[in-house]
Amino acid sequence: MKLFQKYEEDIYRMAFVYVKNKDDALDVVQEVAYQSFKKIGTLRNPEFFKTWLLKITINYAINLINKNKKVVHLKPEYQDIIGAEGEDIPLNISLKDLIDDLKEEEKSVVLLRFYHNHTFKEIAELLNMPLGTAKSILYRALKKLRKEYLKGEGVNE
Repeated sequence: MKLFQKYEEDIYRMAFVYVKNKDDALDVVQEVAYQSFKKIGTLRNPEFFKTWLLKITINYAINLINKNKKVVHLKPEYQDIIGAEGEDIPLNISLKDLIDDLKEEEKSVVLLRFYHNHTFKEIAELLNMPLGTAKSILYRALKKLRKEYLKGEGVNE
């Protein structure tokens, strides 16, 4: 129980990025807790517990989105996942909007790499893809993010 609680905030943040509202994100956390306790026997390497939880989170969040077929963007809710007071809140919200526009696979790689500090190897294992594919997806996603950001700023490349 304590081990799950250690990662509960990470699970909530990952879920929130996908489902975009507090109630659904909390539902995802609850389902991840239930599924992780139910299927703990399937975890082969205990050192990958957090990775395993995040994979369950991503899968359940995507399933929930597909089930609901509607996502409500609640801008005030972003404040729950934005960090310290000194941060540039409009920039963070814009970046989150840009990330939301990525394909699910690209979004997963970006979030795992930059928000959860996973290595490329961990990302590849988590998403069941070759290492080179994980790298390609990240670089393609970063190129898209850069292009969209610059377009929003009115800058020509």
